[in-house]
Amino acid sequence: MDRITTDLLADGSIMKGQVHRLLEKGISENLILRDITLSGFMTMDRLVRYIVQKVRDGVYDLSIIDNYDYISEKIVLEKLAQELDCQFIDLDSIDMDYRLMSKVPLAQLQKYNAIPISQDDMNVIISFNDPLNIDAQESIQRLFPRKIVKIALSTKKQIASYLYKIALKDSVKDLVKKIKDELNSISSVEEQQEASSVLQLIDVVLKTCINARASDIHIEPTEKNCVVRARIDGKLVETFIFEKDIYPPLASRLKLLANLDIAEKRKPQDGRFSTLVGSREYDFRISNLPILYGESIVMRVLDKEKALVKLEDAGMDSESYHKLIKGLEAPYGIILVTGPTGSGKTTTLYGALNELRNVEDKVITVEDPVEYRMNLIQQVQVNAKIGLSFADALRSILRQDPDKIMIGEIRDQETLEIAIKAALTGHMVISTLHTNDSISAIPRMADMGIEHYLISGALVAIQAQRLVRKICKHCKVEEELSATILEEIHGKVPEGAKFYKGSGCKECGDSGYMGREMICEVLTITESLSSLIAKGASKDQMHEQALKDGFIDIFQNGLQKALDGITSIEEILKVAKG
Repeated sequence: MDRITTDLLADGSIMKGQVHRLLEKGISENLILRDITLSGFMTMDRLVRYIVQKVRDGVYDLSIIDNYDYISEKIVLEKLAQELDCQFIDLDSIDMDYRLMSKVPLAQLQKYNAIPISQDDMNVIISFNDPLNIDAQESIQRLFPRKIVKIALSTKKQIASYLYKIALKDSVKDLVKKIKDELNSISSVEEQQEASSVLQLIDVVLKTCINARASDIHIEPTEKNCVVRARIDGKLVETFIFEKDIYPPLASRLKLLANLDIAEKRKPQDGRFSTLVGSREYDFRISNLPILYGESIVMRVLDKEKALVKLEDAGMDSESYHKLIKGLEAPYGIILVTGPTGSGKTTTLYGALNELRNVEDKVITVEDPVEYRMNLIQQVQVNAKIGLSFADALRSILRQDPDKIMIGEIRDQETLEIAIKAALTGHMVISTLHTNDSISAIPRMADMGIEHYLISGALVAIQAQRLVRKICKHCKVEEELSATILEEIHGKVPEGAKFYKGSGCKECGDSGYMGREMICEVLTITESLSSLIAKGASKDQMHEQALKDGFIDIFQNGLQKALDGITSIEEILKVAKG
């Protein structure tokens, strides 16, 4: 049994009977404490107070909580800071002054897991992970001989993350110095934008983010810094932090690459550019938005190889894949792909186009914007400024003798009406709609003013999807589920099923996940379901009929991915639980 549970039993803080009851349920000895807090025998607040007292008495080392992933380090440190009458600092919530860190050797900070936060004439605030490590405090104090060191607390993970960013910053400091020297020696704005070192820095940023598997790159000016963040597996991660004066030439150069107006800083602008990163060419869709301290620049990484990905390679299970392909083979009708923003709908549409494109069929798309350029497909870009909306483009497309039509997104009644008419007059139409599940798309279309009999006549299939993070192969371990989660999935998975999670390693940046793939549900419109739609049946009635027809919902599909060890049960419950 783990040490804290043993000590709680010895102190009489928990009863032996409670422990025995959980053991009889088959809960592992190492997870007894987790289930005791979940069941309310002992509140998490009481447990945290107990740990903090033991740490203060010198009985426990703070690192004891590393063995309990359900005990929040942040909550323990907040309580400890309160007890020691010092400050707890959430490093993500402050705009760090990185000039202060350059005065301290990085090796010293890494050794003591400490980070300087701010200073004034008298004091310097240093955040430690372990406030009771006197040796570390004395060593740091020697680095600031004329100031009083004030202790603050921050989590181990945050301190390590910021120290890593400082190390990254150090790796490009020669390049940053070169940029500053160039800016000082060059007077005209044009020459500053042409400076070669800025291009080198852009190259370093793009390479680093793409190697980390980023889908988007965010460049944001703050009051004191210029921050570069990358969206990796759906989560934003800070990759670089530069001084504020690096931002203007960096932003101007990116705007020049994308043919944007560099003098216009008050209006949002959109553009795109292509460049070689390593040996491969990437497209970047760039968006500028004026904010308080400058412009927020977001670049979507468009990897041409991803556009040609096969649906089964994107993680689509064979049953769903065959249902969708069967729908795509229909001579006419409408197929919808639904899901929230960022659920991979566009990738699925391109995967479907991949299946459809051939020399015999005329395939036309209308998109806003065109993300990937494909051969054998005529792609139309929507342009609201000149009055070319989805609906306008669609009307013209129907006069182009198309066989298959792809609409990037159905946003209004007019577009939906034309799409339905096109589907009923012999065209195959595929598009996206924002709904949470496949069956919800039917009442949504009715709410947009389409008659039920038209919906039933046009619809062929609806796919709903989400993206889930895949467990990192390098740190994959078996997971023991809590009694609460076991109850939640009871009857939906086989008895004694094994589940896995990522424990976190260098390869996955301690997240436990690497890469993403799709979980989905495909609703095939059978004759019986079609007649229910035509009658305007309720969502529950349609769901009942779909289940009789062999429909498997997204949650069940996700559970199968967790059973196959591809993703964790926690990820499925977070992403797909209705």
